[in-house]
Amino acid sequence: MFWFIDSTLPRTLRIRPPVLAALGLLVSLGACNAKTPQPQVSAGPVALPTESQLEAQRALPAVKALMDKTRKNLRFIEGGSYEMGDFGPKHSEEHLYYTRGDDNKAVHKVTLTSFSMSAYKSTWEDFDVYSTALGQKPLPAFVEKMRFPKAAAGVDWYQARGYCQWLGALLKLPMDLPTEAQWEYAARNRGQYFLFATDNGKAEDGRNVWSFEQRERQLDELKLGANPPSLPLGQFPPTPLGLYDMMTDGHEWMLDWYAADYYAHSPELNPPGPATGTEKVLRGSYGRAGEGLVYGDGMTITRSKRAPNPPLLDKKDPTSRQVSDSTARCVVNLDKPVSVQP
Repeated sequence: MFWFIDSTLPRTLRIRPPVLAALGLLVSLGACNAKTPQPQVSAGPVALPTESQLEAQRALPAVKALMDKTRKNLRFIEGGSYEMGDFGPKHSEEHLYYTRGDDNKAVHKVTLTSFSMSAYKSTWEDFDVYSTALGQKPLPAFVEKMRFPKAAAGVDWYQARGYCQWLGALLKLPMDLPTEAQWEYAARNRGQYFLFATDNGKAEDGRNVWSFEQRERQLDELKLGANPPSLPLGQFPPTPLGLYDMMTDGHEWMLDWYAADYYAHSPELNPPGPATGTEKVLRGSYGRAGEGLVYGDGMTITRSKRAPNPPLLDKKDPTSRQVSDSTARCVVNLDKPVSVQP
């Protein structure tokens, strides 16, 4: 649990309980040119297609459209320095922390090189192109009617990183998952005291984040009886840097391994996270209205964690994984803007 002292938060909370985590299948990248779609059951380090395979994939209309969209949706983020972590003692009127727990309390200086970040989380539509290009079956959702093409896809860490690196290989760009230092810097509008990653740093229900009533109407229109991890993205104003849906509609996988004490000894320049670990860092939150963000997941300073290869939902089913509410947003590690044209 987390607590707030920010005066902009709503007093009345109406929280819709989340549904069970969705079923995700793990990607097997070894069958890039298979004629018959293969089941996605393995997990581990990504094996990228060969250059000849990539060249054939670039010729596919759907892949070309995804490449063009990816370039268009990159937002350049000029590097700089900021104080990473729970900045409550410096920012709040009461000089108290915004969150409980200790893993984000060692506020520390971070200096980042410039990079570019995708304006959007990766969607089911995007991952369908990925799966098809690799000759694999599309990833299923736990409840298929929640699998909206433009909603954030539910994937594990290996799938998320494999997707970003595949896009980078296609585009010939150094693309990967963001480090959590990059993500927080971007979410806080280049390190400002933004508690929420919105157009003004505040959560204003119905204007820059979902209100409970808006989500209820969406669920009724879509004939859903439960709250999905993500509704179709991009329906509210972006952050000043042009980034959408960073505070809700799906946790985002970070490149970093998780360590509770990492902030206490993190290097200042481009911190990469711990060298090893058992869990990966996630940022953002499950799909919910602004009222539910009182629990803290949606704040720019809150850290979450999960095994990169989550546990089985069904011990008899080797493909079942808890990945419905975790997704990917890619970055390009270049210190200059990426051209829209190849």
